[in-house]
Amino acid sequence: MLTPCLLDCLFYFKVVIPRGPIQAKGLLLSCIRDDDPCLFFEPKILYRSAVEEVPTGDYTLPLSKAEVLVEGTDVTMIGWGTQVHVLREVATMAQQKLNVSCEVIDLCTILPWDQDTVIQSAMKTGRVLISHEAPITMGFGAELAASIQRECFLHLEAPIERVCGYDAPFPHVFEAFIMPDKWRCIEAIKRLISY
Repeated sequence: MLTPCLLDCLFYFKVVIPRGPIQAKGLLLSCIRDDDPCLFFEPKILYRSAVEEVPTGDYTLPLSKAEVLVEGTDVTMIGWGTQVHVLREVATMAQQKLNVSCEVIDLCTILPWDQDTVIQSAMKTGRVLISHEAPITMGFGAELAASIQRECFLHLEAPIERVCGYDAPFPHVFEAFIMPDKWRCIEAIKRLISY
């Protein structure tokens, strides 16, 4: 049996995943100052190749609030962490090559996640693509898809697409072949539009 104290932790535990250095600083300071426990994921790319001018001043970014990075009308694309950079590139490609307007949402916090922003966007576009680096089986995208399906069923024009990592362990050297890339996402957008 769970004790009341443990139940409190389960319901108020926060999981945060930044997409870049500026967001990492603002979200980390918010996590430090938050009364609830936070799990702060640090994508490896933040250490390897992420380059941004991070403000030196003190600032925070809101937890549990998604950010709409690109406005669109045809497809909602949802991601977090470094996968957001892939989705931004996909949005540009889809506009240029397919004449498809994609809305890109960075969840920033995946627990608790910003249902209002996601649901509004899904109702507006009628098509949803969820992309994350974790394997597709038991990935957080499944929770998103289930919630969007429940809340937006009558507004959806096509089944929700998930473009995720494969269900296979892999060595670091093969990471590029396992992670969802722009080409897999473009193919998913084609399926969404032609459904």
